[in-house]
Order: sequence, then structure tokens, then C-alpha cells
Amino acid sequence: MAPSSTSTDFVLDDALDAAIRTAGEWVASARHPIALTGAGLSVESGIPPFRGPGGIWTRYGEPPMDGYQRFLRDPRGAWLERLSPKQDWMRALGEAVRVAKPNPGHRAFAELERRGMLAALITQNIDDLHRQAGHERVLEIHGNHRLLRCIECNARFDPSEIAVDPERLPPLCPKCQGLIKTDVVHFGEPIPPDVLRDCFAAVEQSDLMIVAGTSATVYPAAEFPYEVLRQGGRVIEVNPEPSELTPSATLLLRGPGAAVLARLLDHAVAAREARA
Repeated sequence: MAPSSTSTDFVLDDALDAAIRTAGEWVASARHPIALTGAGLSVESGIPPFRGPGGIWTRYGEPPMDGYQRFLRDPRGAWLERLSPKQDWMRALGEAVRVAKPNPGHRAFAELERRGMLAALITQNIDDLHRQAGHERVLEIHGNHRLLRCIECNARFDPSEIAVDPERLPPLCPKCQGLIKTDVVHFGEPIPPDVLRDCFAAVEQSDLMIVAGTSATVYPAAEFPYEVLRQGGRVIEVNPEPSELTPSATLLLRGPGAAVLARLLDHAVAAREARA
């Protein structure tokens, strides 16, 4: 097979394609395949990472590490800041997320789900791109920037469902009268228990996990691949650079997520059809 170019700076060569073919066969035969995604996949849709070269916090400075406690102390002030952001990093992130579109990696995961070859997808990203790509079983461990959430009952709402009056902030939950905040998990805020419970349930059943675009350093998500391995399952890492997970991964696919995952979908579909 001749090398094929999927972008101006990446060439899918024979060795990598053979590894992706193996990964596709594993996905097609897995009993309960799941995925874990991180910021690297969003970067390919034009959303800068938080840290590192070109990162939002690298350019503008990190936000306070007690964001949730600040919300609890002054929910009205937090809402006013949300409605009219004054911090440069918040404006930059908001604009990047607003214009971003799903890339072939997001669409590949959605198609794997549609074809019954992905039982659940855990994402650390808040950008909604997996949902926009058509994915249904998405576990957003750090929340979704498009949604609002009650901190008491964990009910989530589209902003159109909640009347936000600048003179009467913060809004209250129509179900339990608890405080409403953005669904995005702030520093110092516990992971919503319903999402965390579903993540652990998905990992407990999994015999294969695809890990794409994450450095595997932020817990609790960073622990999930190792739990799959401890259970005797396989972990496929998709990443252009080494990570802390790399030495432990069952199979490493070194390349950008969009290109690699699109090819993984092709091989998985072919393997499923060959088994039929």
C-alpha cells in the first residue's frame, strides 16, 4: 500500500496502518469496547489546550484553583462573570469553543457507536463536539459548556429552559430549588456523582478501551485505562506524542487522532463485515 497523506504534516505509512488494522480487529471483536478522550482531540478542531505551547492558561495565566468555593461564596458574582466575562482566558476559550466543529475523530467514534462497536465514551472535554458529531452515549466527566446543572439534584438543563434574570441571580432549579451553575466542573468541585457512577460502571464492564488525545495525568479519568488493564482488557492509545500511559498501553497508534481514528473506523467495519 502506498503511503497516504491525511494532512499536510502527517503521512499514514504501512507500519502504522497495519497497527491500526490490528486495533480495528480488536474493536470489532470486543465484548464491551469503550473510549476515553482528552484535549488533544479537541485541538484538532481548533480549540487550544489549557497548558503547554499555545495553551490558553500559558498565554493568559491559570484561573483560581478554588473556583467552586468562589461560586458557593458568591453565586451571584459568579453568574455576572459568566454573563459578561472579564478574564481574558474565559473569553478566548468561549470564542474557540463557539466556532469549533467536530473533526473526523469525533465522527469516527460516533459511527463506531452507531454500528454497535462502542458501548460508551468518557470525555474530559467540555466542548460538546462528541454530541455534535452524533454520539449519544457520552459521559462528560468535566461537564458540558452548553448546559446548566443544579448542584443539589444534578439535573441538567439547556439554557433555554432556565430563565436568567440579571436582577435575580443565581437562578434556582425548577425541580428542587437548588443553585444552578454551568455544567462545567470548576476547580475544587467534585465530579458529579451520576457521571462518575456511570464511568465506573462502563470501565468495570470493559474489555477494551481506546484512549485518544489525553496525557493520562488528570484523575480520576487517568485511572480508567489502568483499571481496564487490571481486568485483563486491552488499551489502545492514540496520541501523536508519548504520555504517561504509553509504557502500559497494549497497542500504541502514534499519530493525530482525527486521521488515525478515521482509519480505525474503516478497519473495524471491515473486520466486522468479515466476521459476519
